[in-house]
Amino acid sequence: MTTVLSNLQILQTRSVSDLVHEEILRLIKTGELAAGDKLNELSFAQHFKVSRAPIREAFRGLEADGLVRLEKNRGVFVREIGETEARELYELRAALDDATGRLLAPRISSAQIKELRAQLDRLDGAAARGDMTLYFSLNIDFHDRIVEMTGNATLLEFYRRVIDRMHLLRRRYFSVTHESHASQGEHRAIVDALATGDAERTASTMRAHVAGGYQRLVAVTPA
Repeated sequence: MTTVLSNLQILQTRSVSDLVHEEILRLIKTGELAAGDKLNELSFAQHFKVSRAPIREAFRGLEADGLVRLEKNRGVFVREIGETEARELYELRAALDDATGRLLAPRISSAQIKELRAQLDRLDGAAARGDMTLYFSLNIDFHDRIVEMTGNATLLEFYRRVIDRMHLLRRRYFSVTHESHASQGEHRAIVDALATGDAERTASTMRAHVAGGYQRLVAVTPA
């Protein structure tokens, strides 16, 4: 009964289309849905025990967010990110990270530095075990938390929109263990820069991390 009531409360406070949106995004993040995969409208309707109308609404919202493409008479597919769009996303991400570093470095607390270092330790553990699924999730949390620490809700909103779209391509290189090691060195450099309170150094270090990520992506992308 408790579970039923809980599910009813969720449906009362949030639309089904929102729930479908979050579920599809989760499946993309975990790699259960990959670029090019077809989304089955009927399967989602049966899973959420609803008509197809809210599922279609969710698909339209996902299309507006750049996560899926709707093809007439063919269906709905997870979008594939091309070379030009990938470069543009990384350029935008670099600009957002630059702003994040400049905002956060002068105001970050010692407790927040300690929190970030603890997150790095968890990332190290996942990388050492070769658990790329966990590493990918922890990596998302680490960067999201840094932006959240700025206290700028608008920056966080735009950052998350960009990252949601980048999920469509980033698993290409996070499946390779040694790439996580390179990324971890850059993560530690970011936290070290934040700990100094130097806005310019932090912004530069965060931009360099994004540039490194883009180069790693290019290196594993077929010509």
